[in-house]
Amino acid sequence: MKLHSPATDGLLAITSYDAGHIAVNGRRLTKSFLLTPQRLIEDWAPSSVDGLSESDLQQVADLNCSIVLLGTGPRQRFPARALLRTLTERRIGVEVMDSHAACRTYNVLMAEGRDVAAALIIECAS
Repeated sequence: MKLHSPATDGLLAITSYDAGHIAVNGRRLTKSFLLTPQRLIEDWAPSSVDGLSESDLQQVADLNCSIVLLGTGPRQRFPARALLRTLTERRIGVEVMDSHAACRTYNVLMAEGRDVAAALIIECAS
């Protein structure tokens, strides 16, 4: 699906997605990644919610954004509550949703100028 976003010159936006990729400013990504309006961190380690670790979520917390959208792949799946503690103890709001919903929500919040990060899991085909 192609996404059309309002004027976001100089910011990183999600421009399209499908089952096997998410594009940031037209660049096609096929592995999980972290995204803020100013920064793209490619090849984020988890390839599924089951593979999430405290270290992975520490990377997310270190982005220092007040809102994190955790995209869990094709379906909304909640990680263990203890894993999210890394974020909640730092008073970072966490919303868990499927990755495509997280893409759409990220673009809206980013366009509003919100302090948002997306942690997007792209599940690798087995």
